[in-house]
Amino acid sequence: MALPLVVGVDGSDSSLEAVDWAVDEAARHELPLRLVHASRWEQYEGGLPSYSVGRSSGEIVAENIVASCTRRATARNPEVKVSAEALAEDTVSALLHEGREAFAVVTGSRGRGELADTLLGSVSLAVAARSVSPVVVVRGAERNRRGDFGRVVLAVGDVAEGAAAVRFAFREARARDAELHAVRTWRRPAHSHAGQSVLMHEASTLLYEEQAASVLNEVLDEVEREEGDQTVCHRQVIEGPAHRVLQDVSEQADLLVVGSLHRRDRSGLQLGRVSHAMLHRAACPVAVVPQRI
Repeated sequence: MALPLVVGVDGSDSSLEAVDWAVDEAARHELPLRLVHASRWEQYEGGLPSYSVGRSSGEIVAENIVASCTRRATARNPEVKVSAEALAEDTVSALLHEGREAFAVVTGSRGRGELADTLLGSVSLAVAARSVSPVVVVRGAERNRRGDFGRVVLAVGDVAEGAAAVRFAFREARARDAELHAVRTWRRPAHSHAGQSVLMHEASTLLYEEQAASVLNEVLDEVEREEGDQTVCHRQVIEGPAHRVLQDVSEQADLLVVGSLHRRDRSGLQLGRVSHAMLHRAACPVAVVPQRI
C-alpha cells in the first residue's frame, strides 16, 4: 500500500496553495492524499459562544476547514483518493507524527497567524527541521508551483547528506518528465597567500572548482547508476555563496531539493544553514530530505 502524501491545512491562502500543489503531486506519484488540520482549539474557547450543544466553536471551525480543503482537493482532481481529519493536538507534533508513515509532508510557507512580513511560518520551519520524512514547503510564484519550467534543481552539499536527497530528486524529475539540474557551489580563496604568484593563485582557484566537481560526481554517480533510466541530469559547479546561487536558480525551477543531516543521537531542530535559507528565500517549492546517520 502506497504511503500517503500528508498536507497540513489551516484555511490560510498559503495552505490552500499547498493543497493544490499536493493534489498534483499525489496524482503524479499515484498516492493517496491525507489532509490534516491540528489545533488545540479547546485551549482557546474561553468565553466564545458555542454554536451547537456538545461541540465547541473551535471544533466546528476545524471541521469546516478540513471539509472545505477536501472539496477543493476533490474538485482539482477527482481521481486522487482524499482522506481528512481534524485533530485537537499541537500542530507541529501532529504533523511530525503523521510524517512517520508518509511519502512526504507538505505545508504552506505561512500560517493563519503569521505577520505579513514573516518569511516562513514557525510550523513549517519546525516540521522541516525535525521530520523523519521529506518535507515540502510550497512557496514561490504560481508558475513555479504549477511546474511550468520542467526543471527540478538538486542542491548538492556534503557527501554524507547526499544519497536520500539525490534519490528523491531523481524520482521527482522522472514523475514530472522534467530535467534534473544538480548544482554544487564553491568559493575561491578571499586573498592570495603572501608571495603567491598569479599563476599559483589561478591554480589554487582551479583546485577549489575541481574539488566541487569531484564532490558533485561522487554524490551523483552511484545513485544515477542505480536509477538506470533516461532522466536527463545536468551537473554544474557554480562559484558563489550557496544561498545566493540557489536562490537565483530557483527562479526558473519547479522544485528545489536540499538534503539535511539528521543525527539519531540528537533531538530538536536539525537544519543546515543552506536549507534554512532556502526555506525562507527560494522562488519555488522546497523539498527538505533528511539523511539519517
